[in-house]
Amino acid sequence: MNAGIALAMVLALLLLLGVAVFVGVVSFNALVVQRQQVDKAWANIDVALRQRHDELPSLVDAVRGQMGFEQATLRRVTEARAAWAPDAPIPAQASVSDETSRAVRGLFATVERYPELHSDANVMALQAEIARLETVIADRRELYNDTVNRYNTRIGQVPWTFVASTLGWQRRPFFHAEAGDEARPSVDLTGEGPDPGPDPGPTSGS
Repeated sequence: MNAGIALAMVLALLLLLGVAVFVGVVSFNALVVQRQQVDKAWANIDVALRQRHDELPSLVDAVRGQMGFEQATLRRVTEARAAWAPDAPIPAQASVSDETSRAVRGLFATVERYPELHSDANVMALQAEIARLETVIADRRELYNDTVNRYNTRIGQVPWTFVASTLGWQRRPFFHAEAGDEARPSVDLTGEGPDPGPDPGPTSGS
Protein backbone atom coordinates (compact mmCIF):
# COMPACT_ATOMS: atom_id res chain seq x y z
CA MET A 1 0.00 0.00 0.00
CA ASN A 2 1.54 3.27 -1.07
CA ALA A 3 1.52 6.43 0.96
CA GLY A 4 -1.22 8.05 -1.16
CA ILE A 5 -3.72 5.26 -0.53
CA ALA A 6 -2.89 5.18 3.19
CA LEU A 7 -3.42 8.93 3.43
CA ALA A 8 -6.74 8.68 1.61
CA MET A 9 -7.93 5.97 3.98
CA VAL A 10 -6.92 8.06 7.00
CA LEU A 11 -8.74 11.07 5.61
CA ALA A 12 -11.83 8.97 4.90
CA LEU A 13 -11.81 7.63 8.45
CA LEU A 14 -11.38 11.13 9.85
CA LEU A 15 -14.26 12.33 7.68
CA LEU A 16 -16.51 9.51 8.88
CA LEU A 17 -15.52 10.22 12.46
CA GLY A 18 -16.24 13.90 11.97
CA VAL A 19 -19.65 13.14 10.51
CA ALA A 20 -20.43 10.78 13.38
CA VAL A 21 -19.40 13.38 15.95
CA PHE A 22 -21.42 16.06 14.18
CA VAL A 23 -24.54 13.86 14.04
CA GLY A 24 -24.05 12.92 17.69
CA VAL A 25 -23.73 16.54 18.81
CA VAL A 26 -26.73 17.68 16.77
CA SER A 27 -28.82 14.77 18.05
CA PHE A 28 -27.77 15.42 21.64
CA ASN A 29 -28.63 19.10 21.40
CA ALA A 30 -32.02 18.32 19.88
CA LEU A 31 -32.85 15.88 22.66
CA VAL A 32 -31.72 18.32 25.34
CA VAL A 33 -34.07 20.95 23.93
CA GLN A 34 -36.99 18.51 23.91
CA ARG A 35 -36.24 17.31 27.45
CA GLN A 36 -36.21 20.90 28.63
CA GLN A 37 -39.54 21.48 26.92
CA VAL A 38 -41.00 18.47 28.75
CA ASP A 39 -39.60 19.70 32.07
CA LYS A 40 -41.01 23.18 31.48
CA ALA A 41 -44.43 21.82 30.52
CA TRP A 42 -44.51 19.70 33.67
CA ALA A 43 -43.39 22.63 35.84
CA ASN A 44 -46.35 24.62 34.51
CA ILE A 45 -48.76 21.84 35.50
CA ASP A 46 -47.13 21.58 38.91
CA VAL A 47 -47.63 25.30 39.54
CA ALA A 48 -51.34 25.07 38.69
CA LEU A 49 -51.79 21.97 40.87
CA ARG A 50 -50.17 23.75 43.80
CA GLN A 51 -52.34 26.81 43.29
CA ARG A 52 -55.50 24.71 43.26
CA HIS A 53 -54.27 22.85 46.33
CA ASP A 54 -53.83 26.17 48.13
CA GLU A 55 -57.18 27.63 47.06
CA LEU A 56 -59.47 24.69 47.87
CA PRO A 57 -59.47 25.05 51.69
CA SER A 58 -60.63 28.66 51.41
CA LEU A 59 -63.62 27.66 49.28
CA VAL A 60 -64.52 24.74 51.55
CA ASP A 61 -64.35 26.97 54.62
CA ALA A 62 -66.40 29.67 52.91
CA VAL A 63 -69.32 27.36 52.07
CA ARG A 64 -69.18 24.98 55.03
CA GLY A 65 -71.55 26.98 57.22
CA GLN A 66 -74.28 27.15 54.58
CA MET A 67 -73.97 23.52 53.50
CA GLY A 68 -74.85 21.82 56.75
CA PHE A 69 -76.35 18.77 55.04
CA GLU A 70 -73.67 18.49 52.36
CA GLN A 71 -70.70 17.52 54.50
CA ALA A 72 -70.02 14.40 52.40
CA THR A 73 -69.42 16.61 49.35
CA LEU A 74 -67.04 18.83 51.30
CA ARG A 75 -65.28 15.79 52.72
CA ARG A 76 -64.65 14.38 49.25
CA VAL A 77 -63.02 17.64 48.19
CA THR A 78 -60.90 17.69 51.34
CA GLU A 79 -59.86 14.05 50.98
CA ALA A 80 -59.00 14.44 47.29
CA ARG A 81 -56.90 17.50 48.12
CA ALA A 82 -55.14 15.67 50.95
CA ALA A 83 -54.27 12.75 48.64
CA TRP A 84 -52.11 14.94 46.40
CA ALA A 85 -48.37 14.43 46.84
CA PRO A 86 -46.13 16.66 44.69
CA ASP A 87 -43.30 14.09 44.78
CA ALA A 88 -45.48 11.17 43.66
CA PRO A 89 -45.04 9.64 40.19
CA ILE A 90 -46.74 11.68 37.49
CA PRO A 91 -49.43 9.05 36.67
CA ALA A 92 -50.34 8.90 40.38
CA GLN A 93 -50.60 12.69 40.47
CA ALA A 94 -52.81 12.56 37.39
CA SER A 95 -55.14 10.11 39.13
CA VAL A 96 -55.43 12.35 42.19
CA SER A 97 -55.89 15.40 39.97
CA ASP A 98 -58.77 13.70 38.14
CA GLU A 99 -60.38 12.75 41.44
CA THR A 100 -59.99 16.30 42.70
CA SER A 101 -61.55 17.70 39.54
CA ARG A 102 -64.54 15.38 39.97
CA ALA A 103 -64.90 16.44 43.59
CA VAL A 104 -64.68 20.11 42.60
CA ARG A 105 -67.36 19.68 39.93
CA GLY A 106 -69.56 18.02 42.54
CA LEU A 107 -69.00 20.91 44.92
CA PHE A 108 -69.86 23.46 42.23
CA ALA A 109 -73.05 21.57 41.41
CA THR A 110 -74.02 21.55 45.08
CA VAL A 111 -73.31 25.25 45.51
CA GLU A 112 -75.80 25.90 42.70
CA ARG A 113 -78.56 24.59 44.99
CA TYR A 114 -77.84 27.29 47.58
CA PRO A 115 -79.02 30.69 46.26
CA GLU A 116 -77.67 32.46 49.34
CA LEU A 117 -74.15 31.46 48.34
CA HIS A 118 -74.58 33.21 44.98
CA SER A 119 -74.83 36.53 46.79
CA ASP A 120 -71.60 35.89 48.66
CA ALA A 121 -68.92 37.71 46.67
CA ASN A 122 -66.13 35.83 48.41
CA VAL A 123 -67.60 32.42 47.53
CA MET A 124 -68.16 33.44 43.92
CA ALA A 125 -64.63 34.80 43.61
CA LEU A 126 -63.11 31.65 45.08
CA GLN A 127 -65.23 29.44 42.83
CA ALA A 128 -64.26 31.49 39.77
CA GLU A 129 -60.57 31.20 40.63
CA ILE A 130 -60.73 27.45 41.11
CA ALA A 131 -62.72 27.07 37.88
CA ARG A 132 -60.00 29.09 36.15
CA LEU A 133 -57.34 26.79 37.59
CA GLU A 134 -59.26 23.73 36.40
CA THR A 135 -59.16 25.16 32.88
CA VAL A 136 -55.48 25.99 33.21
CA ILE A 137 -54.68 22.46 34.38
CA ALA A 138 -56.60 20.95 31.45
CA ASP A 139 -54.85 23.20 28.93
CA ARG A 140 -51.40 22.58 30.38
CA ARG A 141 -52.10 18.88 30.58
CA GLU A 142 -52.76 18.83 26.84
CA LEU A 143 -49.56 20.73 26.11
CA TYR A 144 -47.50 18.50 28.42
CA ASN A 145 -48.81 15.27 26.93
CA ASP A 146 -48.20 16.57 23.41
CA THR A 147 -44.63 17.52 24.34
CA VAL A 148 -44.03 14.13 25.96
CA ASN A 149 -45.41 12.35 22.91
CA ARG A 150 -43.00 14.19 20.63
CA TYR A 151 -40.06 13.46 22.93
CA ASN A 152 -40.91 9.77 23.31
CA THR A 153 -41.31 9.45 19.54
CA ARG A 154 -37.98 11.15 18.95
CA ILE A 155 -35.95 8.90 21.27
CA GLY A 156 -37.34 5.89 19.44
CA GLN A 157 -35.92 7.10 16.13
CA VAL A 158 -32.42 6.89 14.62
CA PRO A 159 -30.02 8.51 15.41
CA TRP A 160 -31.57 9.96 18.58
CA THR A 161 -32.25 6.51 20.04
CA PHE A 162 -28.50 5.81 20.19
CA VAL A 163 -27.86 9.04 22.07
CA ALA A 164 -30.72 8.40 24.49
CA SER A 165 -29.58 4.83 25.12
CA THR A 166 -26.00 5.91 25.72
CA LEU A 167 -27.11 8.54 28.24
CA GLY A 168 -29.73 6.32 29.86
CA TRP A 169 -32.59 8.68 28.97
CA GLN A 170 -35.95 6.94 29.21
CA ARG A 171 -39.42 7.65 27.89
CA ARG A 172 -41.29 10.26 29.92
CA PRO A 173 -44.67 9.42 31.51
CA PHE A 174 -47.87 11.03 30.31
CA PHE A 175 -50.04 12.99 32.70
CA HIS A 176 -52.91 10.55 32.82
CA ALA A 177 -54.12 8.03 35.34
CA GLU A 178 -52.70 4.53 35.34
CA ALA A 179 -54.86 1.82 33.80
CA GLY A 180 -56.24 0.59 37.14
CA ASP A 181 -57.23 4.10 38.15
CA GLU A 182 -58.86 4.93 34.83
CA ALA A 183 -61.23 2.01 35.28
CA ARG A 184 -62.24 3.03 38.80
CA PRO A 185 -65.88 4.25 38.98
CA SER A 186 -66.46 7.85 39.97
CA VAL A 187 -67.93 8.50 43.39
CA ASP A 188 -71.34 10.13 43.78
CA LEU A 189 -70.63 13.78 44.53
CA THR A 190 -74.14 15.20 44.57
CA GLY A 191 -76.05 12.88 46.86
CA GLU A 192 -78.52 12.13 44.06
CA GLY A 193 -77.80 8.45 43.62
CA PRO A 194 -75.12 6.23 42.06
CA ASP A 195 -72.82 7.68 39.50
CA PRO A 196 -73.70 6.36 36.03
CA GLY A 197 -70.10 5.44 35.25
CA PRO A 198 -66.51 6.61 34.99
CA ASP A 199 -65.94 10.27 34.30
CA PRO A 200 -64.26 10.54 30.89
CA GLY A 201 -61.95 13.30 32.09
CA PRO A 202 -59.87 15.37 29.68
CA THR A 203 -59.62 13.75 26.26
CA SER A 204 -56.71 15.70 24.86
CA GLY A 205 -53.68 13.46 24.80
CA SER A 206 -54.44 12.02 28.22
